[in-house]
Amino acid sequence: MASRTNPFTFLQQVRAEVSKVVWPTRKETVVTTIMTLILVFLTAIFFFVVDQLLSYGTGFLFG
Repeated sequence: MASRTNPFTFLQQVRAEVSKVVWPTRKETVVTTIMTLILVFLTAIFFFVVDQLLSYGTGFLFG
């Protein structure tokens, strides 16, 4: 089992680790957000089309 660290040392370690994080720039964040929204939209269209085709197919078979 690991030894216990006092709260002050723990907070120092947390600050040291957070300072190592490379945060994305505003431009990177905007581009990533836009790409995510586009892919979500395209995925929604794809599943809508597949759902309509399956609905038509089952309606044709059983209707």
